[in-house]
Amino acid sequence: MGFGFVVARFGLFLRELALAGAPSPQHPGLSVPIGVGLILAGIVVVTAAGFRHRRYVRAIDEGRFRTAFGSRLGFGLAAFLALVGLAMAAYLALI
Repeated sequence: MGFGFVVARFGLFLRELALAGAPSPQHPGLSVPIGVGLILAGIVVVTAAGFRHRRYVRAIDEGRFRTAFGSRLGFGLAAFLALVGLAMAAYLALI
């Protein structure tokens, strides 16, 4: 989530530079949606971690703990973050 704030603020920084007369990229508005996406991904990760922790603790207390309850969410979030990373790399390469 912290990285999302940094990315979103990067767009504001570019706008401030443009107002000051410094050369700026033609499309500086992409950092805000990417930053918001990272913040939302962080919220999903924190929420999912809380639910999984509660489920693991309950399973341990009941003596029915398994080593994994499924990893679809983890793989999905990893794929999303990889796509966001690729989008950021492409965006920064174009600046």
